[in-house]
Amino acid sequence: MNNYNTIIDSANQVFELEGQSILNLKSYINDNFVKTVDLIYKSKGRVIITGIGKSAIIASKIVATLNSTGTPSIFMHAADAIHGDLGLILKDDVVICISKSGNTPEIKVLVPLIKSTKNPLIAITGNADSFLGQHCDYLLNTHVEKEACPLNLAPTTSTTAQLVMGDALAVCLLELRGFSSGDFAKYHPGGALGKKLYLRVVDISSVNNKPEVHPDTNIKDVIINISKNMLGVTAVVENKNVVGIITDGDLRRMLSKTDNFINLKAKDIMGQSPKTINEDAMAIKALELMEKNDISQLLVCKDDNTYAGVVHIHDLIKEGII
Repeated sequence: MNNYNTIIDSANQVFELEGQSILNLKSYINDNFVKTVDLIYKSKGRVIITGIGKSAIIASKIVATLNSTGTPSIFMHAADAIHGDLGLILKDDVVICISKSGNTPEIKVLVPLIKSTKNPLIAITGNADSFLGQHCDYLLNTHVEKEACPLNLAPTTSTTAQLVMGDALAVCLLELRGFSSGDFAKYHPGGALGKKLYLRVVDISSVNNKPEVHPDTNIKDVIINISKNMLGVTAVVENKNVVGIITDGDLRRMLSKTDNFINLKAKDIMGQSPKTINEDAMAIKALELMEKNDISQLLVCKDDNTYAGVVHIHDLIKEGII
C-alpha cells in the first residue's frame, strides 16, 4: 500500500496533538473548577447540560457519565431550549453550557434566558473572552491551540478537551460522594459490566447440579456421578464438609497408572486440597481464582464451610463474565 506510511503518520500526529492538548488543560484546573465541583456536590437539584452541534454530542455523553456515577443529570439541546425545553430547568438545578467558541447564535440567545432563571451557569468553552465566557458564573476553560483536523476546522481536539473536562468533573464528584463499585452496579445492572459487579457465585452454582460422593464411594459410582452431572468434577464430602475433589483428569491419571481399579474408592484418587470459594463471593472472583490456578471448576461452600455446589468456567463464559 503506497499510502501506508502516510496513514500511520497522520494517525500518530492526531494522538500526539490531542494528547498534548489534554495535558495542557491541567493549567486551567483552578479555583473555578474547585468551586464548580463543590457547587454540584452540594446542589439539591440536577445538572442540566446543554450545547449545540458537536458540543451537544459531548454534552450528552457527559450527562451519561454523571448519571452512571451518582450525579443526576439531564441533556438539554441548546436549539430546543430556546423553543420550549427551557422548562426542564428547575429551581435547584445547575446548568452547564458547552461551546467551543462561546459565541454561536443559539448560545447568545440561551445564556440570558438561563441567567434570568437565577440558576448557576457553568461554561465549558475554549474562549474565555466569548459571550458565554463573560456571562457565566464559573468558567472551565478548554482552550486548545489547534484542531487535529489538518484544516483546523473539524471539531476534534476541542471536543476531546470538552469530554475530558467532563470526565474530570465526574471523577471528582464520584470521589466526594464515596461512590463504590456496589453503587456503580446499581446503575449498570445489564451486560457483562453489570454482571461483573453484582453477580455472585451462588447465582450461578445454585442452578447447576451438585455432584458429590463419599470418601468410600467405589470408583464405578464416582465415574457415573461425574458423567451424570456433566461438570467434569465431583466433590468428596463427609459430614457435609468437603474433604476432597475428583476431576476428569484424576480419572484419566488413574487409568494410566492401573488396570485394576475395581476395588479403588474415591478417597484413593481424590485431590485433598481442593480450591473452594464462598457462595457469596462475586463471580468475577471465581474467574480470578480459576485463572490463577489454571483450573476449570471451583467447589462452592457456605459460610460454615459446608458443601454448596460447583461453579464451572463455562458458566462464567455463558454469563459474559469472560
